[in-house]
Amino acid sequence: MPTAHRHHVVIIGAGFGGITAAQTLSRADVDITIVDKRNYHLFQPLLYQVATAELSPADIAWPIRSIFSRQDNVTVQLSRVVDVDLDAKAVKCEDADLTFDTLIVANGSSHSYFGKDAWADYAPGLKRIVDATEVRRRILMAFERAEIAKSAADRERELTFVVVGAGPTGVELAGAIAELAQVTMAADFRRIRDAKARVILMEGGPRVLGAFPDDLSAKAAKALHDLGVEVRLNTIVEDITADGVLAGGTFIPSATVTWAAGVQVQGAGEWLGAETDRAGRVVVGPDLTLPNHPDVFVIGDAAKVPWRDGADVPGIAPAAKQQGKYAGRTIKARLANSSAPGPFRYRHLGNLATIGRNKAVIDFGRFRMSGFVAWWIWGMAHIYFLIGVRRPLVVALSWLSSYVFRSKGARLITGMAHLRGK
Repeated sequence: MPTAHRHHVVIIGAGFGGITAAQTLSRADVDITIVDKRNYHLFQPLLYQVATAELSPADIAWPIRSIFSRQDNVTVQLSRVVDVDLDAKAVKCEDADLTFDTLIVANGSSHSYFGKDAWADYAPGLKRIVDATEVRRRILMAFERAEIAKSAADRERELTFVVVGAGPTGVELAGAIAELAQVTMAADFRRIRDAKARVILMEGGPRVLGAFPDDLSAKAAKALHDLGVEVRLNTIVEDITADGVLAGGTFIPSATVTWAAGVQVQGAGEWLGAETDRAGRVVVGPDLTLPNHPDVFVIGDAAKVPWRDGADVPGIAPAAKQQGKYAGRTIKARLANSSAPGPFRYRHLGNLATIGRNKAVIDFGRFRMSGFVAWWIWGMAHIYFLIGVRRPLVVALSWLSSYVFRSKGARLITGMAHLRGK
């Protein structure tokens, strides 16, 4: 527990940034309290595989307490943050308040429906385990309802899957749903075995994977086409209902719509009374601290950090980890009365996305690749270099074995599983 004589660091959020910051301070003369509303650290990049029944939630989430079981200066508090009092240097929680000497805000982001929050009921996104299991339930129930559909129109609606947003999450999810539909219908069902499922990927911009170079974007689009995914570019969603999607003036009947088009940050700006951008990200200084509050760091998805060419540091795991390490090193330097690191400099390690089981595109600057070898690199990068848990090689081998040899995931339908409606 925090002691009276040691510097107390409070970290809000146990995502990549918060976890890395705490690990960087493992040998520092500080007490650390990590407060999170969930008791696990989640590897979000693979949520789509939980949603398509390739992996179970336990494969991509680890208890926070387990991660830090051997780091004696860390205490974990399961609670929801409701406010921050900067003058009193206190974090207000639902259960117990925390005073701090240094605060690191790393509470991540959530879905953004661009003011159309009612769409959330009909088009869940993928940010939490509960989101992934809900999407999985809807996908699997669509097949079950199609199996007993009384008309061709009903069957077609059930077997039409729409993904909104063609960034890495949307592309990966669309490809996984297409493969799941092909394998599931061929092996498990009888009446819909010869029916053709439609997977539609909608994107408001001119191409998929807009952050990738044009050539890799084109290869990703071709790989999606080869999987049978219908890619609709320059298409703006106008409405989403329980019956389907209205986009580009055309209504598409669909029982399963998934959102992968935008994110927003909730909480951080309000807690800190800070300036934010339209997505709710807090504007920070060159050292990732809140202006006029050098004892408050904001990192990861919650921070708006300038990068290059007018763009900001992207909200991806490597960026959050780099920021967490920078915050930890800065705190250690201050406590040692040594020179603090210079301004934060983001080192972009590249972009990766997978399309189906054996194809991926990777962009490491001058080194670009697509296809099967790129898929292997994608897998190792996600599992080995980003997890940050003990024995990553064991986790990597387990995941790759089940994925490569097509061992079927537990396609369990949990929650409110009704054959009528969602």
